[in-house]
Amino acid sequence: MQPKNLLFAISLLLAALMSSVQAHAGDDAVQSLDSEIQTLKQDVLALNRELFILEEELLYPSGTQVAVFLSMDVGKYFSLDSVQLRVDDKVVSNYLYTSREVEALHRGGVQRLYMGNLKAGDHEIIAIFTGKGPNGRDYRRGATRTVSKALGPKFIELQIVDLEGKEQPDFTVREWE
Repeated sequence: MQPKNLLFAISLLLAALMSSVQAHAGDDAVQSLDSEIQTLKQDVLALNRELFILEEELLYPSGTQVAVFLSMDVGKYFSLDSVQLRVDDKVVSNYLYTSREVEALHRGGVQRLYMGNLKAGDHEIIAIFTGKGPNGRDYRRGATRTVSKALGPKFIELQIVDLEGKEQPDFTVREWE
């Protein structure tokens, strides 16, 4: 059972128990039981938090973890519609953007596009950007980079920037140190 479902089931059980006790006991017993239930709820919430952290550690161990982020600078020459991300020629993410998400990226937001596991060694990262380019034309460009994954987490940024001199967008893939 997932932690959220477990928490919900326990809450329902506690509520049913509380109403049953109220029907058969006095006010002092109800208040005592109510305080015990509140303590149990706090314990369940703490346990749920610990389970979530454990699940993250098991799914994405730091030795094999890779995360890919997307950022934009200005966006005068490119209006983003979607991004497709491939790792070692396998599609790992397709994302279609809303206008609000694009606005957030223009204001300096950074989106986590993908999080997964990679074994140590060289891996090819390919990002395909689709949108509207200069003069409102359909635009589809790719950026690629081979990254060396060592032991420990790896963070990669897909960056869209405007090249003022060329009046064109530029798409880069860079590794965070």
